[in-house]
Amino acid sequence: MANVESVLPYGGTERKDRQIRRMFDSMAGRYDCLNHVLSLGIDRQWRRKTVEFLRPCQPSTILDIASGTGDLALLMCRHLQPKQITGVDISHAMMAVGIRKARAAGLSDTVTFEYQDCMALTCPDNSYDAVTVAFGIRNFLHLERGLSEMYRVLRPDGHIAILELSTPTYFPVKQLYRLYSGIMIALTGGLLGLEREACNYLPASVKAMPQGQEMVNLIRKQGFVDVSAQTFTLGICSLYTGMKKMNCL
Repeated sequence: MANVESVLPYGGTERKDRQIRRMFDSMAGRYDCLNHVLSLGIDRQWRRKTVEFLRPCQPSTILDIASGTGDLALLMCRHLQPKQITGVDISHAMMAVGIRKARAAGLSDTVTFEYQDCMALTCPDNSYDAVTVAFGIRNFLHLERGLSEMYRVLRPDGHIAILELSTPTYFPVKQLYRLYSGIMIALTGGLLGLEREACNYLPASVKAMPQGQEMVNLIRKQGFVDVSAQTFTLGICSLYTGMKKMNCL
């Protein structure tokens, strides 16, 4: 299996983060539609599961990494009512959509967006009560470095929630998913006018992404405790959660 860090939208020698930025800039206006169509709208339920995990934690400040068009950030704002949510991303075009959505919802005072490289966040240590990533961690240039940065900026006793697509492992869902990802993603993406490279990148990056216990171990390796994984919709999506222990200072 390919390493997820080596799966590139356009191939060649250009760095992954630059290719990812170019890919998402090109699809920003159609990204939300693509998400909802490809998941048959179930992606909204997956985000709500993330919010429900964080609800008992009552985070006051949240960093939403790879925030994109801000769907998770806006949902957390409505249901968790934190003081501040900062969405960070490397695609200006995606964040522009998020900014418009936050303004239209009257939430732009609470939900803000910043250009940030998640491999080297400018946030001080121990800054946020919660750190989230929804459908973006497989796009990281260096997975473990990105997880390490999440740990660094999280406050002691704070929580992470990583929502990501995954590959079903059981018959016949595994076989049906492979057929779907091989045909329907290309067909739907083509109808929406997406680049062929973007259509190919999605299933390839999901297939290469560590999942289950392997991903749990990677998160623990960075120092997180109480790490767990749960799957939704027959294994098509996974939610990884954990916390930063109190005695880490």
